[in-house]
Amino acid sequence: MDVNAAVAAVAAIAGVLTGVIAMLAVRFSEREQRRPTRTSLHTDPVLPPGVDTVLSVLRSSAVVLDEADGVVKASSAAYALGLVRGGKLAVEPMLQMARDTRRDGEIRQVELDLARRGTGRGEALAVSARVAPLGSRLVLLLVEDLTEARRIEAVRRDFVANVSHELKTPVGALSLLSEAVMDASDDPEAVERFAGRMQIEATRLTNLVQELIDLSRVQNDDPLEDAEPVRVDELVAEAIDRCRHAAGTKEITMAAGGTADLHVWGHRGQLAAALGNLVENAVNYSPARTRVGIAARRVAQPGGDMIEIAVTDQGIGISDKDKERIFERFYRVDPARSRATGGTGLGLAIVKHVAASHGGEVTVWSAEGQGSTFTLRLPEAGAARDRAHQMSHRDESGLDSETGRSHPSSPHSSDSSAYETLPSPEVLP
Repeated sequence: MDVNAAVAAVAAIAGVLTGVIAMLAVRFSEREQRRPTRTSLHTDPVLPPGVDTVLSVLRSSAVVLDEADGVVKASSAAYALGLVRGGKLAVEPMLQMARDTRRDGEIRQVELDLARRGTGRGEALAVSARVAPLGSRLVLLLVEDLTEARRIEAVRRDFVANVSHELKTPVGALSLLSEAVMDASDDPEAVERFAGRMQIEATRLTNLVQELIDLSRVQNDDPLEDAEPVRVDELVAEAIDRCRHAAGTKEITMAAGGTADLHVWGHRGQLAAALGNLVENAVNYSPARTRVGIAARRVAQPGGDMIEIAVTDQGIGISDKDKERIFERFYRVDPARSRATGGTGLGLAIVKHVAASHGGEVTVWSAEGQGSTFTLRLPEAGAARDRAHQMSHRDESGLDSETGRSHPSSPHSSDSSAYETLPSPEVLP
């Protein structure tokens, strides 16, 4: 009996001791968890309230660095630019700026040219980096991509320089010719000759100013605000009529063909100017007694049918290196020939902007000595009109409300039978 009591007492004492030890262990563990350690101080920094939200809406690439130069927070744009790799800031100049700012608390800013990732052509990425302290331990780095802004600025500088050069040429010629006229006042033949040259230079100056106005208009205006269905046959006829005199002088035959009764959706004036520029270039750069062809067709596309208008010539052709730049403003394949034909170097740039603003494109095929084919690709009127809102005054323009075709009484209607299938271009005797 006494032995059983002793065993029970020992078991009770052992249980009490076990409970006390367990309770002490739990409390000790809680104290250790609440006690800040050196590791937690440096590896788990906390952003100040609201900073995370602000960084998420910034357009600039943002990176927050801790005391050990580790990345605490980085935006997706920072990763896209290649600023952050493997949890570290990968651009050494920016990293050094961050260290200097952490040391003295001063805000620093610098512009850098970085190597573009994923390209083997050595293209530079222009960025502006700004570093500022964020609280007592963190540093904020904001990086803005300036590549596109620099490109636009370079284009603007080139444009101003080209315009100045192009305007200076005819203005200088007019000045010299006027002096020559004054000196030759007693020589009627010389006066007539100089006056004729003055008229040519004045015409060149007028054309240049007008094309500058046209280029500015197509860049700034939205052509689809006043869009309407436009007959391709009418655009082709207008382009041919515009170049009829120049083609006749060189005995160039102009032939129109392809599918008749096609319509495109857009601004009539801009489309006529674009196609007219293509036909005019084809005539100007073609030898005498050759053929210039204009053909239109419908091409099925997943997003809606497109209309292709191809202008083919038998001219001097374009080299591969020039084909990449012919749509640049003031770029000429043959500057001497362009000046002889009165070209300003803006015609194809206008065509490119008109095509893009109408939801289309312009492409070129060419081979030196074999001629060129420029293709203007535009949305068909029916598909584009379905995506736009209905025109409120469609009946006033003479268009049938169901088919979108011109009525016979429409002032813009034309006989589609006048355009036959275009044969293969050949040199005429």
